[in-house]
Amino acid sequence: MKIIILGAGQVGGSLAENLVGEDSDITIVDNDREALAELKDKLDLRVVHGHASHPQVLQDAGADDADLLIAVTNSDEINMTACHVAYTLFKVPTKIARIRNEQYLEYAKSLFYSQKQIKKNQPSHNGFIIDELISPETLVTGYIRRLVDYPGALQVLQFAERKVSLVAVRAYYGGPLVGHALSALSEHMPTIDARVAAIFRQGRPVRPQGTTIIEADDEVFFIAATGHIRAVMGELQKLENNYKRIMIVGGGNIGAGLAQQLEKNHQVKLIERNPKRAQFLSQELVKATVFCGDGADHELLSEEQIDQTDLFIAVTNDDEANIMSSMLAKRMGAKKVMVLIQRSVYADLMEDTNIDITISPQQITISALLSHVRRGDISNVYSLRRGAAEAIEAIAHGDAMTSKVVGRRVMDIKLPPGTTIGAIVRGNEVLIAHDKTEIHSDDHVILFLVDKKHIGDVERLFSPSAFFL
Repeated sequence: MKIIILGAGQVGGSLAENLVGEDSDITIVDNDREALAELKDKLDLRVVHGHASHPQVLQDAGADDADLLIAVTNSDEINMTACHVAYTLFKVPTKIARIRNEQYLEYAKSLFYSQKQIKKNQPSHNGFIIDELISPETLVTGYIRRLVDYPGALQVLQFAERKVSLVAVRAYYGGPLVGHALSALSEHMPTIDARVAAIFRQGRPVRPQGTTIIEADDEVFFIAATGHIRAVMGELQKLENNYKRIMIVGGGNIGAGLAQQLEKNHQVKLIERNPKRAQFLSQELVKATVFCGDGADHELLSEEQIDQTDLFIAVTNDDEANIMSSMLAKRMGAKKVMVLIQRSVYADLMEDTNIDITISPQQITISALLSHVRRGDISNVYSLRRGAAEAIEAIAHGDAMTSKVVGRRVMDIKLPPGTTIGAIVRGNEVLIAHDKTEIHSDDHVILFLVDKKHIGDVERLFSPSAFFL
């Protein structure tokens, strides 16, 4: 696949790093020569210097025969224009744009059209031709909201229209399964089916088998029907109470969106540094209390009873401010803290601190982008453990003659090393995968890959061929 990435920033660079080595021809475009040189030294890709939406620059990048264009520059306007130019002049088949401005998103149905809509003879398509929109703020808000809904979870990833979830939790003493073999899970919960997809112990993967003993501090990824998440979590740690008092630092799109979603059922306090923005939010939000101030102000946190706060969430656009306010809040008694971190080097440092959960907007955005990059019928992709692992939702097509998976039991499928089939969604039915589970055509198959270097093998596995026998 020939892919052009516009923007060599954190998202563009990380996306290129995820895709290089996967049998794809990657070209990255940016105005920043230093950023391009750094990527070229580190990765096997082609770079083009120039303005990302200019026709000559796109032609130099190979738009004439590109399969996919991904526009993730820091400018919504450049992303929009580049996609439109790529369609109008070069007929690039698939174009994806990152759009952040909420006003563009509000009028998306009038502003943006995909090639599919044009082929269906839509009465009007005078807007920008973009096949997929990616809104990082919306994605991050949804990601955090799921963590709020399931206290104690490190990640909650949903597949097949939220019917099934992959959840990461830290195993702690007090969880009934801790110190016991995985085979005991079905004994503890005879009416609930779940599958442990992966275990990471001291950062290294441990192959989950029936005889595998769960140890305290293991990072456990399990798959279950979404309605059973809390029950399975209760086997791995003492269940936490639902959050009631939540404090949010940062009144940007993410912070405001979170406050709006959470204020109905939680006691929400929001701290925003900018007086005008704080005033605006105080009028927009119905029940949440808005303060104008610094999230790392000891006196303000003390006055607002930080020691009685169940969850502290720092989501400003300043990594250092998020880290400092979260560490201070934790030290002053906040029960749990989440921090939004843009720079990956800071996220690595947080592992040895008292920060409970770090959130990477880049990894969340990349997960959404990968769903459109993967070959075969891949409807969901999540990049995990900073890009080392992946969880994917693949749709099985064909029959026993044309497919390597349809009509076969899980135990008979030649999965790549470290790959687990966790669940199958068949219509409205969720089937937790076991050795004798047979895959049918149109099944949504949820897989976990400990090592993403095998993603090409999985893509080929789910790509039916008329010549396969």
